[in-house]
Amino acid sequence: MNKIKPWFLAFRLRTLPLSVSGIIIGSCFAHYNGVFDVTICVLAILTTISLQVLSNLSNDYGDGVKGTDDENRVGPERAIQSGIITPDEMIEGIKFNILVVIILSVMLIYISFGHKHFLYALLFFFLSGASIYAAMNYTIGSSAYGYRALGDVFVFVFFGLLSVVGSYFLYSKQLDHHVVLPAISIGLLCVGVLNLNNMRDIETDVLSEKITLAVKLGKDKAKVYHVFLVATAMLIAVIFSILYFSSFYNFLYVIAFIPLAIHLKKIIKAEQPIDFDPQLKVLALTTFLFSILLGVGYIL
Repeated sequence: MNKIKPWFLAFRLRTLPLSVSGIIIGSCFAHYNGVFDVTICVLAILTTISLQVLSNLSNDYGDGVKGTDDENRVGPERAIQSGIITPDEMIEGIKFNILVVIILSVMLIYISFGHKHFLYALLFFFLSGASIYAAMNYTIGSSAYGYRALGDVFVFVFFGLLSVVGSYFLYSKQLDHHVVLPAISIGLLCVGVLNLNNMRDIETDVLSEKITLAVKLGKDKAKVYHVFLVATAMLIAVIFSILYFSSFYNFLYVIAFIPLAIHLKKIIKAEQPIDFDPQLKVLALTTFLFSILLGVGYIL
């Protein structure tokens, strides 16, 4: 038990619901269009969760060995920072996690495409490799993109566009324009979670020379950027439901606008790094709720 608990802490379980939000939407629209497959759904969720865990372990290692995570850090202690897992142990954990991702990806791609869609399978093998790269290189290495203010772009692409459009493609074997707006909406909310994390860490990131977009913008402009991300995601969802209206259930996700509005009010008033930390969980779980309600609203 003493060996297992540190790893569960390093997995950062609270980040997992957010990571599958795009898969939920892609799967719900696959169900709406009559192409849903429960095996593909389960494997897609497991693959995404394993990629998120890989990202969390890699970020723990990258920030830990670079000294970015130190005693001045606001928020939960990281595994390497606290000493409960050594850098060498973390590397072994990352290697094992990569193996899990590869196995799950191969199973998912084979179940989805089999022998009939060889080129599609090759495309998704490439995307799987790109996802592993993105998960690991946010903080690891001298060219880590998270230290060059590129994290927002990667999160939008992988958590938004690829997660929703890609998961839908696994079911349907085709690109459909009706999943693009939900993908953008989820992508913006996921970027909001990253920006919130970076706003909390502005002071410590500056000291460790970790250049995030929040560091470049400064606290006040980063807050304006945050409001833009969340408000635009909400607006795009409404536009989508108007354009693709089938019943009033389509607007079920508006329920999630209540905690989102409260969240924005608290962010506008936030001044100290500690003020941002509780809102990470709020925004992540609300995004997860939003994805469920948006998807289910088109199934009912």
